[in-house]
Amino acid sequence: MQWANMFFQSWDGIIRTLIVGTLAYAFLVVSLRVSGKRTLAKLNAFDLVITVAFGSTLASILLSDGVALAEGAAALLLLIFLQYGVTYTSVRSKSFARAVRSEPTLLLHDGVPLTEALRRARVTEAELETVVRTQGQDGFGALSAVILESDGSFSVIKKTQKGGSNDDEPRARAFRNGL
Repeated sequence: MQWANMFFQSWDGIIRTLIVGTLAYAFLVVSLRVSGKRTLAKLNAFDLVITVAFGSTLASILLSDGVALAEGAAALLLLIFLQYGVTYTSVRSKSFARAVRSEPTLLLHDGVPLTEALRRARVTEAELETVVRTQGQDGFGALSAVILESDGSFSVIKKTQKGGSNDDEPRARAFRNGL
């Protein structure tokens, strides 16, 4: 093993990284602008996987001299095209949308954890307590709902105070009623 290769291999590699990296980055930015905001929206787990795949593909273009810029650009375009196709079809077909997306899950209702929903979502009550604390709440009692969103984030909705208003309450009520 040559220890020097860990720190520096050649100027050719550095120059390739600078040139190909700049062009690949510019190509990705232009492609994402053309494809629209929805391409990078992380509305569900599938969207997150695509976003990570963009980053992984860009890294491969930058660091692997076995991947030419044209091949990398083709891979990025393929990911963008497939993401567009999935989102386009999801908007037009409810059955397809259900196959590629998860629905939000109500984990707590009126201060009471929903044990079966927690089990199906593989969330422990201790984890639910952590989520509630990170939202600045002392416990479950003051909450109308906790929802595990389709993108993996949690929405914590407080109960309304008597005589007061809570902008989140209509959303929680609609969610409970399946709207």
